[in-house]
Amino acid sequence: MHSLMKFGWEQVEVEIAEEIVEAVENVDIKDLMIFNDDINTFDHVINTLIKVCGHTPEQAEQCTWIIHFKGKCSVKKGAYEVLKPIREAICDRGIDARIL
Repeated sequence: MHSLMKFGWEQVEVEIAEEIVEAVENVDIKDLMIFNDDINTFDHVINTLIKVCGHTPEQAEQCTWIIHFKGKCSVKKGAYEVLKPIREAICDRGIDARIL
């Protein structure tokens, strides 16, 4: 049988960790979706995903193919406040992006 004893800073660490878990559980996770169009090139979408979303070239290319064949793709997940400026930067480049 194991017993857990908490002393001083260990108790504080546990309390902080519990607060962080609770805060993360309360975040409403959204999807940043990019939609297909007949205007933007593959290269433009790939470069945008790399520069704006921080995707690797491979990840950006995969997302672009999904957008092309499925009509849309979730390119990033997160809180609305985090995704909003990313969406705006994508839209500024002429790409249809929405937070859902």
